[in-house]
Amino acid sequence: MKKLKSTVIVWIAIYPAITTIQLLFGEYLNELPVLIRTFILTIILVPAMVYVLIPFWTKIIDCRVQGSKKINSSAKVTSRSM
Repeated sequence: MKKLKSTVIVWIAIYPAITTIQLLFGEYLNELPVLIRTFILTIILVPAMVYVLIPFWTKIIDCRVQGSKKINSSAKVTSRSM
């Protein structure tokens, strides 16, 4: 399940990042050779992914998962009390 979570987080982070870079700089990047274009994209996106986007989305998803666990555990406690 951990690999699935990591895969989803990476996808959630990378898709909008690539789309945004293409929308903002696509005209300029398309004029460059493929190798240079790919190099520029990776120079921008890899650090953004590692230091900003993946930690951000991991925190968001972990908070949601832990929040739902708290709700489920409190529901179990309430049902046991009755």
